[in-house]
Amino acid sequence: MRISFLLCSLLLFSLALPCLSQTGAPQYERGTIMAVSRHESPSGEKDEIAKYDVSVKVRNTMYVVLYEPPNGANFVEYSAGLDLLVAVDDKTLSFPSKLTGTTQVLILRKEVLAPEPTIDWSKAPSSYFEMKMQNLTESLGLSKDQQSKIKMIVQQEAGESSQFCFTTSIPRNERLNRWERVVRSSDAKMKSILTHAQWDELQKIRKEQKKELETLVASQDKSSH
Repeated sequence: MRISFLLCSLLLFSLALPCLSQTGAPQYERGTIMAVSRHESPSGEKDEIAKYDVSVKVRNTMYVVLYEPPNGANFVEYSAGLDLLVAVDDKTLSFPSKLTGTTQVLILRKEVLAPEPTIDWSKAPSSYFEMKMQNLTESLGLSKDQQSKIKMIVQQEAGESSQFCFTTSIPRNERLNRWERVVRSSDAKMKSILTHAQWDELQKIRKEQKKELETLVASQDKSSH
């Protein structure tokens, strides 16, 4: 039974992978299936042919789409937590399929979610680098080449910041000032790697990070007394 479940999950994931050799394909981005439930008709009855309400998170928006599996297969019921590539327009969500080329489903409703913190500072500094690299990759839409070039810069920033950011013996303002100097140095190295749009977005991210760091540092100072 467990093997059957895993095979079904892997099959769904494989159907969502893009055919990279195709040209003129829609602009896909990563989505995550958050929940799946059996679709009910307006009368409250379940359809005779199985259909599903599938909640897909794309960036900061949750889309609930109506999905009817081919041949009545029910493996979509076990797909919560899986990532897939999707293209979204006003009324539909599309994903690439190795069987049908592209599958298009109707968007039933959508919800813009509250923005998530750019860095979970409660896990810093032990997870600083992992969180930071993931945040930059997703927020800036870094290519594989950009990621490889920025990786060493972020590692250096993480190492330097962890030496003082969370050390309560150093005055709060001094820690924040040191962090800003480290960040400016990192940004200067990354500027030539990023596009103009990515650079502008990075500056917004830095402002958010500073606010979060100020809050965390203040909280740590209070708890240390």
